[in-house]
Order: sequence, then C-alpha cells, then structure tokens
Amino acid sequence: MSKKILISCLEASANLHFSEVLQHLGECELVGIFDEKFGEPYMKSSEFSAMGFVEVLPLVLKAKRAIKQMVEFAKGCDAVLLIDSPAFNLPLAKAIKKAGIKTPITYYILPQVWAWKPKRVEIVERYCDNLASILPFDDKFYTRASYVGHPLLDELKFQKASLENSGEIAFLPGSRRSEITRLMPVYREVVKQISGKKILVVPPHLKDKIAEFYGDVSEFEISYDTPSTLQNSEFAFICSGTATLEAALIGTPFVLCFKAKAIDVWLARKLVKVRYAGLANIIFDFMGKPALHAELIQEEVTAENLLKAYKNCDKSVFLQGCKELRAYFKHGSSQNVAKMIKGE
Repeated sequence: MSKKILISCLEASANLHFSEVLQHLGECELVGIFDEKFGEPYMKSSEFSAMGFVEVLPLVLKAKRAIKQMVEFAKGCDAVLLIDSPAFNLPLAKAIKKAGIKTPITYYILPQVWAWKPKRVEIVERYCDNLASILPFDDKFYTRASYVGHPLLDELKFQKASLENSGEIAFLPGSRRSEITRLMPVYREVVKQISGKKILVVPPHLKDKIAEFYGDVSEFEISYDTPSTLQNSEFAFICSGTATLEAALIGTPFVLCFKAKAIDVWLARKLVKVRYAGLANIIFDFMGKPALHAELIQEEVTAENLLKAYKNCDKSVFLQGCKELRAYFKHGSSQNVAKMIKGE
C-alpha cells in the first residue's frame, strides 16, 4: 500500500537531496512544498527563495499561511519529511505536534546549532521524532541525532585521483540574484587576466534569466551542470554554499568568495560562532585540522585577491585534504533516511 508523505523542501539543494531519498522510498504519494519535477506541490520551492536576514522578511506572512495548510495535510499523512530550512521547518514541526497529530516527523539535515541559535536543539528534539544528521560532529550538540551519512556522497559519483591542468576555470557566483550581482563584476575582471576556457555555472532554474541576473557573459562559456563542470575544471571561484563542499569532495581546488549586504555580514559576524564560512573549512576545524581552502569575505573579494588565491593554491595538499574529507563522511545518506521514514 502506497504511503502518503508530507514533504517540506524549500531550497534547490533540499530538492536535490530529496530526489536521492525518493529512489529508496518505493511507491508513495507526495504532498507539500517541493520541486514540480516530483509532482504537483501545494507550493513550489522557488516561491521561498531568499538570502539574508533582510530579504526573508516579505516571506513571513506567506510562510505562516503555508504552515497552517501543511498542518492540515499532515493529518492525512503517514510520515513527514522536513529537509533543512529551520526558519520554516521548526515552526512547522511545532505546529504539527501542537495540533495533536501523531504522524512521525523526520528532520533531515539538522539546524547548524554549532554555528548559531543553539536553543534550536531543544525545539528539534521536542517536536521531531527522527533526527537525521549529515555531519558526524552533530552528536556533540544533539542527544538524539543519528548520523545517516552525507547526501553529497550519493550525488557525486566521481572523485579526482590526481590534478591535471585541463585549461578550464569554473566561476560559480551563487544561485540568488543578490549573490550573483555582487560577484559578477569581480569575476568579469578576473577573466580578463586569466588564460584558458572560463566556464560560468548557471543553475538550471535561471536559464531564462541570464541577461537579467548576470549581465554581460560574453567572456564565459555557460554550463548548467555544477558537478561535471567542477570535475573538468582545474580551479574554481565559488560563492559560499553547497558548491564549495561539492568542489572539495570532487577534488577541484577553489577559493570561496562571499559578498552580501553590509547589514547581513555585520549580523553574521555578531551571531555566528564558527571561524570559517566554507563548510569544508568548518568541518576541518571540528576535525582539528587547518583550513582546506582560501576564503575571501566582503571587502577582500577583489580581482587581485582572487588571482592571488588561484596562483598560490597548493594543489597537492588540497587533494590530500579532499580524500580525508570523504573518509570522514564514510558513505551517502539517502538509503538510511528512507529507512527512517518507512520506520525500518
């Protein structure tokens, strides 16, 4: 008999991770918030795309309405799967339990309480039944977390054994307009001073908005496939986010570049408790190891600094670190998450 599952996937990355879990779930009916490629959602994930403390404010009323409807859906579901996005998914979990609904809730990709908002631990453990952790050090903060593996080990089927000079350089300015518009002017300066093929990675959902979001891209070749572009590139310039961890797991040397609104960066520096912006560097810090890659934040993001990071990268040290990172994660997570949802 087919299971009915309430899904909450607000981010493109969450949908990517869910697609792997779905392969292990068997026949099921999906309701909730997710990408249209999985069926007909109540709301599309793209309706919640925002970055920073300021930009999320207009979404608050929409989120409240969505939570109310999602609670109604939960009453007729066999399971609930929440992926990442704690600002939405924690109030949703609380609302479901407060309504007296007994449907088991699985929270996949736990809130990063090691970075900020440690009080979220209590909320997650009170209102969620299954805590699916993707970071081995989560158990230092959560008492009920179960490490399920890391989703990128399911999604990235290849890993560089050595570093060749392919003549290709990748540029990833992010997936949100605010990220892209801040980084593209710097990237355009860099391409003029670097040889080889320059690949601009554009998320598939922005294929029709290149001129609007990216401006002049005449110096670049366009790619819509992040993993294969990183695999074929000898170096990458990457906005902070999941793509930095993808590059680290594939073995492509890179520099992290992050520019945001001044108010967002000021707030982050006040509130966030980790030393680094990149996920690979944060993980290495928890492992007691030095940073894996260079990071350039805010005013440091200049063409001169990006070129310096490119020229000074010790690729052999980087590649060894990438192997250590894969060993640390051990295995993928999708099959274990599917077992949690099915109660196995």
